[in-house]
Amino acid sequence: MTSLRDNFLLAMPQLSDPHFSGSLTYLCEQGSKGALGLIVNKPMELIFSELMEQMQLPGEFCKQAHQPIYRGGPVHTDRGFVLHTGKADWKASMPISDQLTLTTSVDILEALAVDEGPEDFLIALGCAAWEEGQLESELKDNAWLTCPAWQQALFELPADQRLDAAASSLGIQLDLVSGQVGHA
Repeated sequence: MTSLRDNFLLAMPQLSDPHFSGSLTYLCEQGSKGALGLIVNKPMELIFSELMEQMQLPGEFCKQAHQPIYRGGPVHTDRGFVLHTGKADWKASMPISDQLTLTTSVDILEALAVDEGPEDFLIALGCAAWEEGQLESELKDNAWLTCPAWQQALFELPADQRLDAAASSLGIQLDLVSGQVGHA
């Protein structure tokens, strides 16, 4: 199977897992060892300024202080993941595409707190992870639709519009899709 890295996973209506129901997940990695993604349409009741305060980062003049923090998934919920534009210039970064990078080190948060980090970013607590073959099995079971990701959906659209926008890019209205699963 071709890697779906840098694609969206759209939860199908029959996906009842409370972590993933109604979710849009950005797939950061998929390979022989499994897959890793971030749910990008479920903001928490936490904003960047509150996170900075909890981490004792100086951020009183941060332009992005109002940014929501996202519930990235049910795995490693105590860890932060920053999906951002730009290069992998941070201590723990993984390039995803020519435009996007995933960083997990605190140095990016320190830079963002003083407006020296990347212009476009999304911070998530936790991630979505699949063991080897698990995501492929879920795709075969029609739990997910996939489509290419695009930056505007990640960084410009309001969170509550992202799933519908991704579905629309496929010519689909998810609210009209049956929750029943079958194979032709």
